[in-house]
Amino acid sequence: MQNNYRSKAFKAWLDKLQQESWQLELIISGFSVYGLSQAFDPLELYYNISSNEGNTIISIGIVLMLFSCYILMTSLLLHVVLRGLWIGALGLRYVSGDIDYKKLNYRPKFDRYIRRKTGSFDKYISKLEDYCSILFATSFLLIFYMLSIFISIGSIVAISILMIKDHQNSNKIIFVLGIGALFFVLIGMFLTFIDFVTQGYLKKNKWLAKVYFPFYWVFNYLTLSFLYRPLVHNFLDNRFGKRLHFSLIPLYFIAATLASYQHNRSNYLNTNDDSNQYIANINNYDETITKKGMFIKNASIPSKIITTNYLPVFIEYNEDIEDAIFNFNKTLKPQYDKRGLKSGLNFSFNEVAKIKNMDSLKTEYLKTLTKIYSFKIDSIDFNQPDFIYTKHNNNQEGFETVLPLKNITEGKHSLDIFRIEKQDSINTKNKIVTIPFWHYSK
Repeated sequence: MQNNYRSKAFKAWLDKLQQESWQLELIISGFSVYGLSQAFDPLELYYNISSNEGNTIISIGIVLMLFSCYILMTSLLLHVVLRGLWIGALGLRYVSGDIDYKKLNYRPKFDRYIRRKTGSFDKYISKLEDYCSILFATSFLLIFYMLSIFISIGSIVAISILMIKDHQNSNKIIFVLGIGALFFVLIGMFLTFIDFVTQGYLKKNKWLAKVYFPFYWVFNYLTLSFLYRPLVHNFLDNRFGKRLHFSLIPLYFIAATLASYQHNRSNYLNTNDDSNQYIANINNYDETITKKGMFIKNASIPSKIITTNYLPVFIEYNEDIEDAIFNFNKTLKPQYDKRGLKSGLNFSFNEVAKIKNMDSLKTEYLKTLTKIYSFKIDSIDFNQPDFIYTKHNNNQEGFETVLPLKNITEGKHSLDIFRIEKQDSINTKNKIVTIPFWHYSK
């Protein structure tokens, strides 16, 4: 049976739910806090994996979920604390009743001040109830705000990539439409932000309202604000709710700024810096990559101390390597780039010939790789190393080779890895990373 929101019975039902809503709030907050506390580690792990693999879309989605979890966790914990204080105040009221200022026997100056500022105990309980209810609703509303921001930024990126980026080879009409859509979204974001900060001024002004309405209508669907806009309007028509709602947003920015501070132990040295002859970053040694979510940074060797007469070197795969190979060997660049998010469905009928051709291209690919990469230990050069494509023990894909150490003396050394970058028929030899190590024979 469909509910008639205009009926007295429905309104009476809502009034009854309002009185009992604190129980639902506590149940939802308790389960949500527990669930969110279990979600951070997996999300951070998946973010590290997607970020390392270059999956930008997935990484952005996980960042959105992480920010949402942090906001909800903070808000709901604060809500649980305030709601607990409210329950404690109710219990104290049952035992002690209202505040008896006469029994406190304060001096008149303090008595008048405290009566004016504190008032009755019931007033205090009522304020706590308002704070709890508004904070609970705002917690989820802020998630929609963040989702709206990400969707707006995502639409700008999508328009730029799909309609503007390759404008020299694309249809001119699509390019012009893309420029128009980009300006529309940018202006709409600016006007929506101004209207939000001024609490609806653009909708109140006679002339600005006519200009703003088309942007308002489009962004109502683009940012999914039709799902939560009634909540916003309900906040804005209540003075207390409006003040609390808008004061929470800058508080989150302040909290995020405070969380960004970290303690620095030195003006010059930091173990998070890239490896060089003075600093050993743990992401360049296999033995120190022990936790889930830790990945090799550019390249790695087994350990800081090498006791064998050979040195295995692993180079992580990334798109920059393949781009460098394509620039060096134009024949390897495919007509259709399969990198990125693509469908695994294949409807090709000439699969055997395709596999044979792919095998020969793989051989040429690795030959080109040996030409653009070189190594150097101190003053000894290692050119055209033999590479194989493999997976590291943390499931990170990349290229591996082995360098002989027979002519390397015992003591501290530095492994330099170089890659040739070709642009406009000019070859530039760039240093990718420097990894320090010690070599001692058993």
